Amino acid sequence: MTKLYEEEITRHLSALPDWKRKDSKWIERRFRFKEYLDGIAFVNKVAALAEKENHHPFITIQYKMVIVSLTSWSENGLTELDFKLSRQINAVYLADHF
Repeated sequence: MTKLYEEEITRHLSALPDWKRKDSKWIERRFRFKEYLDGIAFVNKVAALAEKENHHPFITIQYKMVIVSLTSWSENGLTELDFKLSRQINAVYLADHF
């Protein structure tokens, strides 16, 4: 994977409105849950996706909120893999909540 140009990052983010840019090297989304254990179940599913893709996000659990942050360390910034995983994470969240 190669580091994306700003135009590519902007294009990807426009298709992922709930994900926000954090500094120049990260994207981040906050997921809210009705119950604490719902968030834990979600984290377990995200962990399985991360293992499959061999791309591991930072995950913070704050009671009923889970914060997922993505970057590609090997490229010192954002790559297609970050956006691929963000779309997969969104799909998991939507499947369980709508």
